[in-house]
Amino acid sequence: MSRGVDPRLLELLNNASSLQLFELSAVIERLLADPRRIIAVRVNLHLGQTVRFLDWRDGSLREGKVLAMKDTQLVLQDLRERREWKLPYAAIEPPPAGAGRTQQGAAAQPEPSVPKPTREDFRRGDKVAFEDKYLQTVVGTVVRINERTATVDAGGGNTWRVGFALLRRVLDI
Repeated sequence: MSRGVDPRLLELLNNASSLQLFELSAVIERLLADPRRIIAVRVNLHLGQTVRFLDWRDGSLREGKVLAMKDTQLVLQDLRERREWKLPYAAIEPPPAGAGRTQQGAAAQPEPSVPKPTREDFRRGDKVAFEDKYLQTVVGTVVRINERTATVDAGGGNTWRVGFALLRRVLDI
């Protein structure tokens, strides 16, 4: 479990009280749950990609194939044991930048760029959705069109000012 950990750090941790270790654990959990850290790993990942991940049982790095990507964790299939793992993004060794879009053995294909929505794409009363800073989807109604943002009423007295590029239309069926 101590693979690659500085021995001086291990000694300090062994001498820490249980309360200090618990406090440190809480701080580390908050840092690992930071959406910016999750996005930094997730931006170069795609379904079917082979990545290396940390096996928490013995501290070894293993290889797995990405089966599903959720908000805070992903599902991998261990290539050696064929077992599925649900892991936080922090357990994944980040792939090199730009490596996320290449298929095994295939040349990288540039994705067709989708034009970003602009002010002209929205009107008052449109039903829209966007992700907040915690990557939670917020659905609401445009109540005002500003110069660079739309004011969105999410219900319950919650209003948001959101840039047009972050909005997407929601169709009522």
